[in-house]
Amino acid sequence: MLAAEALADGFGRVREVVRSTLDGIDPDDLARPPAEGTNTVAWLVWHLARVQDDHLADAFDADQVWVAEGWADRFGLALDPADTGYGHTPEQVAAVQAPADLLLGYLEAVHARTTEHLSAVTDADLDRVVDSSYDPPVTLGVRLVSVIGDDLQHAGQAAYVRGLLAAAG
Repeated sequence: MLAAEALADGFGRVREVVRSTLDGIDPDDLARPPAEGTNTVAWLVWHLARVQDDHLADAFDADQVWVAEGWADRFGLALDPADTGYGHTPEQVAAVQAPADLLLGYLEAVHARTTEHLSAVTDADLDRVVDSSYDPPVTLGVRLVSVIGDDLQHAGQAAYVRGLLAAAG
């Protein structure tokens, strides 16, 4: 297995956790925080897709799906198109509301673009520096693993929040 195939598998796992989490979810539970000031399922899914879209577009010198394919317009959020949710206040988290099909549609579009990017990656490409503002500089391989790790954490959080809300009734 090539490294790019393993990375593609990792991104596929993110997609599957999100699909499972959103499947049949009560629409009211998407925007309901489990406690005051906490993240909602909608925000967690939106954020993980935004981070993946943003970071991979930057790493591959490509346009973000969010803007290029009109997802920002479809969501209609009162946010800068470059916003990925990093550092959002509880009020900003609460403002990210969307139905499951829209959230999943955006993630699917990001996943398709991710798969496209990874299809051309060789093992040697993974050593290319994509961010020299860190010491040591961040390579493509490190950035991709970092995004998978972050996305899996948020996908797991979304699944956990769904379970908490379902248990609370």
